Amino acid sequence: MEVPAPGAPSAAALPDTGDDETRGRLDAYKYLGAPERLEHLAIMRVFCGTLLADLAVPDVVAKLRQSGGPAAGLDADTLTVRLEQLVQWGNLLRSSHTVNASSISEYQRSRSRYQLSKLGERIQRDADGVLTEADAAREVSNELLALVERGLRELADLVTAPGGVEPQDGLERISTLFVQFTEFADSIRDFYAYLGQVLSRYDLDSAEYQGFKELLLDYVEAITEDVAFRAPRISATLDTLWPHIPALLDRLDSHAQGLTGLPAQTQVESRPEVRIQRSRGREFADWEGLRGWFSDTDGQGSQVDQLRDATLRALQSLLANAKRMLRSATGEMSRRKDLLRLARWFDEAAPRDAHDIAVAAFGLYGARHLGIPPATDEVVPAYTSWWTGPVVEVPVALRERGSRAQRGRASAVEDHSAQKQLLREAARQRAAARAAAADELRSASGRFGEVRLTSAALGLLLELLATALGNAQLSKPVSTDEERTAGFDLDAASSEDAELRIRLTVRRTAGTRTVLYSADGDLLLDDLELHIGRTSAAVDGEAEASVS
Repeated sequence: MEVPAPGAPSAAALPDTGDDETRGRLDAYKYLGAPERLEHLAIMRVFCGTLLADLAVPDVVAKLRQSGGPAAGLDADTLTVRLEQLVQWGNLLRSSHTVNASSISEYQRSRSRYQLSKLGERIQRDADGVLTEADAAREVSNELLALVERGLRELADLVTAPGGVEPQDGLERISTLFVQFTEFADSIRDFYAYLGQVLSRYDLDSAEYQGFKELLLDYVEAITEDVAFRAPRISATLDTLWPHIPALLDRLDSHAQGLTGLPAQTQVESRPEVRIQRSRGREFADWEGLRGWFSDTDGQGSQVDQLRDATLRALQSLLANAKRMLRSATGEMSRRKDLLRLARWFDEAAPRDAHDIAVAAFGLYGARHLGIPPATDEVVPAYTSWWTGPVVEVPVALRERGSRAQRGRASAVEDHSAQKQLLREAARQRAAARAAAADELRSASGRFGEVRLTSAALGLLLELLATALGNAQLSKPVSTDEERTAGFDLDAASSEDAELRIRLTVRRTAGTRTVLYSADGDLLLDDLELHIGRTSAAVDGEAEASVS
C-alpha cells in the first residue's frame, strides 16, 4: 500500500517544470547506474560528510584513501574525470573559492574545487537510506498517532477559545504535529512495502510461515486496531478545526514569515527558477493532505481505508500460503526442495554432465535435422552450411506432429454462386442504365436546348465527346495576303459505341454556341456543333440530327 506523505502536493499542484528541467534533474540519478557507480558513491559520501565546504582534488583523494573502499586507489587524473562527470550530471558544483598557493604546481592541483549541490545531496541521502534499510522491517511508530491526536485536540481548544492561540505557541504546536505525523506515515509506508515484498513469496516453509503468521496476526492487527480507534476522533477534531485553518495560517505568516519575509523577497519572486519550500503545516495544502489521510475528501477513499484493504489483502496472502502447506501435508508436496537440489546439481556439474542432467530432467534432447529441399528456383551450393544457408519453410504438420500425413477430411469447395449472381445482376443494371442514357440522347437529338438531360445521359455524352476530340485531326488554315487567320481548323471528328448503337460527330463552326442542360449543371460548348445518330444498318438512310 502506498501512503503519501502528509501535506504532499497533488499532481495538479506541482510546479510546471519543462521537459528540459525535468531531464536535467533526472540526469542527477545517472551516477547510480554508471559502470563506476561504486566510485561515484564513495565520492558523493565524502562531500555529504561536509557542510558548505568546497574540496579540491587532493582533499578528496586524501579522504577517499582514509575511508578505504573501491575508490581508495583512484589517482588525481581519474578522480578529476569522475568529479567533472558529477558536475555535468548536476550532483556537484564548481566552487568559486579563491585559491592561495605558494607555487605553480600547488595552484594547478588546487585550482579546481567542488562543492555539493542541493539535488545531489538529497539523492545521495536517499540512496544511502535505500542501501542500508531497504530489506529491513521498519517498526511502525504507533505511539506518534496518539501524540498527533492529542496535539490536534489541544490546538483545536486553543484556536476556538476567546482570543485564539498565541502565534508562537501555535507555530511550535503545528511544527511538532506535522513532524510527528510525517514520521508515523513514513513508518506505515515502509512497513507495508516490506510486508508486500514478503507476502509475494509462495515458497515459504513452515518456520517462515510461522514467523510471518505471528507478524500479521499480532503486529499488524495491533496497528490497524489503533488506527481504526483513533482515526474517527482525529477526523472529528479536524472538522472542528477546519473553518479556523485559513485565519490561523494568516496569523502565523504575519508573526513569522520565514524565507518569504526576507528583504530580497521581490528579487526571489521575480526569478521563477528560485522556489521556496515552506515548513510542513504552513500551507493550506499540508492540512488538506493531513485531513485526506483520515477522511474521504475526494470520493476515492481515505488512507485509513486503504490501510484496512491492504491488511485484508495481506491476510488473504497468508491464507493462500496456509492452503499450500495443507496440500503439501496431504500428499501434494511442493517441488521447491527438488528444484533447489536440481539447481545445485547443475551448479556443480561439468558442461557435458549438465547436458545429460537437462535431458534426464526436462527431456531436452538434441536437435533433429530434417532434409527439406528448398524452392525450385533457389539454387544452394552443396558446400553451403545449414547455419548460414537460406531458411526453408517447414509445413505445419511436420513442425507440430513430425509427420507429413494429412489429418481429417478435405474441406468442401466453397460455393460462389451467390456472389456470381450478384455480380451478374450489377452488370445487367449498369448495361440497362447506359442503354437508357443512349435512348435519351437519341430522343433529345436536335432539341438539346429544350430538354434537361439526366446525369447518366450527360456522362455518356461527355464520354463520347472526349473520345471524339481525342480522335480529331487538326489542320492549319490557309493564309492569304488580304486575310490572315490564327489557330487551327477542326476536321470532322466522331466516336461511337457499337454496343449502344450510338454515334457522335463533332464539327467546328465559328460563332456556334451549344448549351446542354442537365441535372448536374449546364455545359456550354463554343464553336462546336454536335451530330448524333445511330450506327445500325437499319437506319443508315436516316438523316442525322444537327445540334446548334
